Amino acid sequence: MGEVMTMDEQRRLESLNRPIEHDTTQYIVTQLGEEQYGIDIKYISNIVRMQKITRVPKVVKYIKGVINLRGEVIPILSLRLKMGLEEDVITKKTRIIILKMDQHESIGVLVDEVKEVVTLDDEHIEKVTYDKDDKAKFLCGVGKYDEKLISLLDIDAVLAENEG
Repeated sequence: MGEVMTMDEQRRLESLNRPIEHDTTQYIVTQLGEEQYGIDIKYISNIVRMQKITRVPKVVKYIKGVINLRGEVIPILSLRLKMGLEEDVITKKTRIIILKMDQHESIGVLVDEVKEVVTLDDEHIEKVTYDKDDKAKFLCGVGKYDEKLISLLDIDAVLAENEG
């Protein structure tokens, strides 16, 4: 006589045969100096080559100025200066990443280089503990990808205007 499985037993058996699904997030990996930083792709509306930035008087040091992108005036922020790193060095690889936030107008951030797009799941992201390090307050985690560590930027913290 064949054994009959209950619904619970059947569900449990099916779940054992199903791969575990993790939430995944895509990040644009950028280079700043020697370090790699990931920006959640959901915040990115455009990536453009370096262009002339018009200075704006009496703004904080990390605001480099504004650009005109297809008729929209977009402020440009230096991620390096905002994070307490050395001044930007503009090269052929320098890019402006245009971020679109719900509560903000578009804003551009300068990066040394855009490297690649990576997909990370929760299992490969370590949350960072907040410490006294200036840069740590701008991070929401560290992603592990292909033997590399990628610092994941907390865009809300980066765009907060309480820094000088």
